[in-house]
Amino acid sequence: MNTNVGTLDRVLRIVAGLVLITLAATGTVGWWGWLGAVPLATGLFRFCPAYTLLGINTCPMKK
Repeated sequence: MNTNVGTLDRVLRIVAGLVLITLAATGTVGWWGWLGAVPLATGLFRFCPAYTLLGINTCPMKK
């Protein structure tokens, strides 16, 4: 499993995931806010399966 999520992309995913989860936990949004776990996980693991399928790589690391 190669990393394919760059630094800026990673930070944005983690922030967006935490915001959605927080909004869901406080009842501000519906159940769909728990889907914030997906961008949070992809940001933490630096790997996005959708990027692999689409051939996208925002990580500047050399292979």
